[in-house]
Amino acid sequence: MSANEKQRIDETASFYTDGQLDFDRALIGYRYKTLKPHLLGPAGLELGSAEGVMTRMLVDDFEQLTIVDGAKSLLDMVPAHPKLTKIHSLFEEFKPAQKFNTVIIEHVLEHVEDPVALMKIAQGWLAPGGVLCLGVPNGLSFHRLAAVKMGLLPEPCALNSRDHALGHRRVYTPATFRKDVEAAGLKIEKIGGVFFKPLSNGQIEKDWNPQMIEGFYQLGHDFPENAAEIYVICTTNA
Repeated sequence: MSANEKQRIDETASFYTDGQLDFDRALIGYRYKTLKPHLLGPAGLELGSAEGVMTRMLVDDFEQLTIVDGAKSLLDMVPAHPKLTKIHSLFEEFKPAQKFNTVIIEHVLEHVEDPVALMKIAQGWLAPGGVLCLGVPNGLSFHRLAAVKMGLLPEPCALNSRDHALGHRRVYTPATFRKDVEAAGLKIEKIGGVFFKPLSNGQIEKDWNPQMIEGFYQLGHDFPENAAEIYVICTTNA
């Protein structure tokens, strides 16, 4: 990977410290809550820990958790823990010395140059019977569909200002996500949606109460094609 890629990661890292909202962190909690029933131990791997919002939840689910991030400034913010190993590396250059029962790649595939190649690599990190938990933002989320109707986006998967700030290279739909996952040779055991989001994160944070937020999280299970996030639980075809 080029030095430019490392520089790109360092430049976008500031979003997590300066631009992230409380509701952004709440969404991470809902993504964790959705994935939790599928986590297998004893060894877990999280790619893209950032400053560790999900890591703090995952660490109690494994006897040993390894996290990898390309931004050292963010990795340094993750609290030390006896079960936790922190690795500063580009994902594509990570060379683990062990296999993992669960590999979590949450909100990573929209960032990397070649998501299919990364998923193919990650398969080699799984222990026999292990699972790969993947998650991405959904281009068919109702807040994006509404943005098109309002003239704010030319089409639902166009990159908006927040996508650019986060370093996103693409926005998935359920169909394109499934296509990439299957192109990587993975077997999809479950696919679903997390949170029904009719408004932007900033609008929800400003105007919604906890009961509303919880209700729209539950609603995301009923309308997965148009939820804010898409997740898949995968195994290898080997």
